[in-house]
Amino acid sequence: MKEFEIACPVGKELGRSAIIEAAARAMGVSVKAVSHYRILRRSIDARKEILYRYRIAAFKTGETYEDFRLDEYRDVSSAMPVIIIGAGPAGMFAALRLLARGLKPVILERGKDVHARKFDMAALSREGIVDPDSNYCFGEGGAGTFSDGKLFTRSSKRGDIREVLCQLVNFGADPDIMIDAHPHIGSDRLPGIVENIRKCIVEHGGEYHFGTRVSDIVKKADGSFDVVSAGGQVWSSRKVILATGHSARDIYEMFDRKGWKIEAKGFALGVRVEHPQSLINRIQYHGSYQPYMPAAEYSFVTQIEGRGVFSFCMCPGGILVPSATEAGEVVLNGMSNSARNSRWANAGVVVSVEPEDFPEYSKYGALALLEFQRDVERSMYGFSGSLKAPAQRMMDFCRRVPSKDLPATSYHPGAVNAPLHELLPESISLRLKYAFPEIGNRKMKGYYTNEALLLGVESRTSSPVRIPRDPDTYEHTDVASLYPCGEGAGYSGGIVSSALDGINVANKI
Repeated sequence: MKEFEIACPVGKELGRSAIIEAAARAMGVSVKAVSHYRILRRSIDARKEILYRYRIAAFKTGETYEDFRLDEYRDVSSAMPVIIIGAGPAGMFAALRLLARGLKPVILERGKDVHARKFDMAALSREGIVDPDSNYCFGEGGAGTFSDGKLFTRSSKRGDIREVLCQLVNFGADPDIMIDAHPHIGSDRLPGIVENIRKCIVEHGGEYHFGTRVSDIVKKADGSFDVVSAGGQVWSSRKVILATGHSARDIYEMFDRKGWKIEAKGFALGVRVEHPQSLINRIQYHGSYQPYMPAAEYSFVTQIEGRGVFSFCMCPGGILVPSATEAGEVVLNGMSNSARNSRWANAGVVVSVEPEDFPEYSKYGALALLEFQRDVERSMYGFSGSLKAPAQRMMDFCRRVPSKDLPATSYHPGAVNAPLHELLPESISLRLKYAFPEIGNRKMKGYYTNEALLLGVESRTSSPVRIPRDPDTYEHTDVASLYPCGEGAGYSGGIVSSALDGINVANKI
């Protein structure tokens, strides 16, 4: 087997014969001696001519290889139940692994199924009505279902990423996600994939219970659990996976009341930045963008006064959405459909926050940064009095002057002209002030512009709380047979790493 690279201009087809010829040259054999090949990776190179670069594994006659194979699922109707709290990526992929191992997943989800959930999100965007159990963060599929479905991850140490990608293709995703350097599915396609996963779990004997917000977890004398819903229903099991996502504040508060150990954890907070997509295309493609090219992405990270400032959840050709989970707060996130064809590009630009940065919140103990996060979100709502986002043009923000007007935005509730530089905590605001010109001058010429709109606040980057677990068994350090998992427990960030964490927890069980 030989790995090699071959390039092809974006917009042109890379034919089989070209690959075979390149493989023969790379291996030093004749074309007839090349038996087969596999595309490993495809990425865009925009440094000069706009190219796709392919990484390919080629095989000579007599060499064999095996594609990744998924586990077969068993009928678990009569098997031992394992309760999974949360139907996001960690919960769903834990459930699939349990099916393969012969255990029965019983999924309790506080929100609604993926289709009913859309009506609540529409009411949130159009009427400002926040359903605390069904919104852009809560409901079948979790927050990632309506956030572009980005599948890029650096968490290869957690396990074989191909398992997650193969599962998604198996349930309806485009096979290109197996080779793209920055794969994504799109918020228009993910709901169908999530529904297919649910159907598979149910067909094999698993259970889903929607509208089931967990209000208590009771550890009994025999070591088993009673999991109690807000409606008074009780489910019993000897094993419980906690996969509630990074916004389930009531779970952290329940742990705190019980005296079960939790820890304050650093996260990141900042703004959503919205540019015209045409501007980002011009910057990233050096003025050579053509309509057949994919909408340009960007990412960056820098250090300002001892804290990281970085882009987060970049959505090319995307829109901004309200991600509040409680009344009286303004929270923004971004999403893109599979075509990524809106006229805006948006990304979170956020500053790392550690518990010691805000000592005035230390009185809240492990919930310190959760309360800080909540206060910032409420301050945004307090300024606008609605889900309208406080907003300011980028250069005005950095110069500390009011914006005379605001450009159009994709954010449906709308924006309100605001001194965002004053509304954000000073340590956040000042670092952003220095970061934006640096990025525009050193990394992306044209990024620092008053055409860009900053909207507050981007605050749900990750959990501000960690639920500690034993590194060998993955059980909570205080509560045996309770398995904290995924973003909500502080062990992952994004769809793929959360899915891998769910698989790993299920393997431990």
